[in-house]
Amino acid sequence: MKQFISFIRKEFFHIFRDRRTMLILLGMPIVQIILFGFAITTEVKNVRVAVLDPSNDVVTRRIIDRMDASEYFTVICRLHSPADMEASFGRGEIDMALVFSERFSDKLYTGEARVQLVSDATDPNMATMQAGYAANIISSAGQEMLPPGVHAAAIVPQLKLLYNPQMKSAYNFVPGVMGLILMLICAMMTSISIVREKETGTMEVLLVSPVKPLFIILAKAVPYFVLSFVNLTTILLLSVYVLDVPVAGSLFWLVVSLLFIFVSLALGLLISTVTRTQVAAMLVSGLMLMMPTMLLSGMIFPIESMPVILQAISAVLPARWYIQAVRKLMIEGVDVSLVLMEVGILATMAVLLITVSFKKFKHRLE
Repeated sequence: MKQFISFIRKEFFHIFRDRRTMLILLGMPIVQIILFGFAITTEVKNVRVAVLDPSNDVVTRRIIDRMDASEYFTVICRLHSPADMEASFGRGEIDMALVFSERFSDKLYTGEARVQLVSDATDPNMATMQAGYAANIISSAGQEMLPPGVHAAAIVPQLKLLYNPQMKSAYNFVPGVMGLILMLICAMMTSISIVREKETGTMEVLLVSPVKPLFIILAKAVPYFVLSFVNLTTILLLSVYVLDVPVAGSLFWLVVSLLFIFVSLALGLLISTVTRTQVAAMLVSGLMLMMPTMLLSGMIFPIESMPVILQAISAVLPARWYIQAVRKLMIEGVDVSLVLMEVGILATMAVLLITVSFKKFKHRLE
């Protein structure tokens, strides 16, 4: 154990003395934030809508059909009470709810008909765009149902934003940055540090030492695990006390973060087995981890609006499930039982990746 701790200290010294590593750790997030500022605006597609319609008359059915027929919205279920709506949002089954007032058709002629759009505002930009699209469809459909020559007040939907009524972009930005930074530090830095030993020829020296190869690999990973936990704590403190992003759910989500860190470390070990130079490790990490995490994990662009093939590719990205779980636990404040699917997927990925990584790493070292 004393030799193992000495290896860990050596890795910390390598990190702090390597200017390239420090540049990646400190400079890459700045570059990413600048790129985010120039990101292209996303389109609204395949928004999952639930309907609460106590009147169930001709006008409401016409509006619902118009919503479902558009390429932007998909009506997936009918609700029976506000409690059903809250439960559907909590389970992540819907993105928006369409609520009609009672006797909607009769009140349409007097201008007393009311429609409410309840939207998940964990991503405030998308919630605003979705509400705008829905409001236009509702207004036009309502006017078309009036008889010729009859002019009633236009239907103006009332908008209610759940989880983020202040429309702060930080509510959507913080979980994505957490996933990206943890992936960047754990996977990229771990793969580069191990490949550096191969490239400089010092890995053979380490292997002939009394320390077993397994502990050498773990000694490489421990410093980045510690740095990732420090980054996680820093992001949380800044989010709560600077950006005013509350931690609405259980602190169990910290365990999810540790699990995601473990998955990222396993990915870094896997990359180190297929590359022999630091440049190759950087390219593989950038092409296979960083860019897909930014574009396909739901961090910037909604997954529901992507083509089916890209949605399938995003399903194999660990960051997608981590960001999805953190948004539920941290922003929406749902019960831990509602993120068991994400935790199970991450745990399965961790077991598979660490098994393949260690097996291939030992084979390559021989």
